[in-house]
Amino acid sequence: MSRSPGRKMKNFGTFLALFLTFSALTEGKLIKIEENNWQELLTGEWMVEFFAPWCPACRGLQPTWEDFAGWSEDLEIGIGQVDVTTSPGLSGRFMVTALPTIFHVKDGVFRQYRGARDKDSFISFVEDKKWTGVEPISSWKSPDSIQMSLVSYFFKLSMVLRNVHTTLTEDYQMPYWVSYVAFAVATILLGGILGLILVCCIDCVYPPRRDDELHHHVQQVTRGDKKDSDVEEDDDVEELDGSQDEGEEDQDTQDENLSQDEGDNSQDEGNSQNEASQNSQDEGSQEESPRAENKSR
Repeated sequence: MSRSPGRKMKNFGTFLALFLTFSALTEGKLIKIEENNWQELLTGEWMVEFFAPWCPACRGLQPTWEDFAGWSEDLEIGIGQVDVTTSPGLSGRFMVTALPTIFHVKDGVFRQYRGARDKDSFISFVEDKKWTGVEPISSWKSPDSIQMSLVSYFFKLSMVLRNVHTTLTEDYQMPYWVSYVAFAVATILLGGILGLILVCCIDCVYPPRRDDELHHHVQQVTRGDKKDSDVEEDDDVEELDGSQDEGEEDQDTQDENLSQDEGDNSQDEGNSQNEASQNSQDEGSQEESPRAENKSR
């Protein structure tokens, strides 16, 4: 007995409805992580993939990741996905340098998954708690830290600049050098404004001194310099006087030594003269003695 065409269409409609319902449930378990809900990753256990629609490897992993998302209830974890083209700040916050990149998160502790890219490996990584053997990301690179928040703002700014460049070159058909010149001028102006703000902040924290205080300070400095110069001059005069006194003392000692040498020389000459006179007297006495002897004879 053949089935009627109406019954066949009814069965096909039922099957299609069940398939769409199952697909909707499966897609509903894959949570889209964006700038406004990324902090949900800080509680519970998660597996998160960073991808881009233009990335071939990401497109190849997409069916496997969707199948893995169907196990989120059995594994009692959240499975998310981040599109870096629509959420550039999150790629900077997590320091994503390659695509696709997968992270495991447990109560705010982040670990990068580096295993095989198939569903069974993902399930085993979570179910067998293989993530305990993976070193967590250091605290200073934690996505919820202040420094990584600043990095995320820089990534957002870079995406804005890229969009502006695309708008100028594609929508308005401007040459590339016009865009580069515009960015250069904007950079110079922004640097000048930031420098002015910085100078104003420094003046508020460390206000400049008044003119009378500055004049008083200059006078004190000049007086101090004059005192120092007078002291140095007095020291120089004392040194000159001391050197002169030393020179005079040296000259006096030299004169005394010369006078003593002259006295010694004169004394030696007198002694030699006395010796000569004594010798002459002795010779005279010797000559008179024979004469006396002759007279007595």
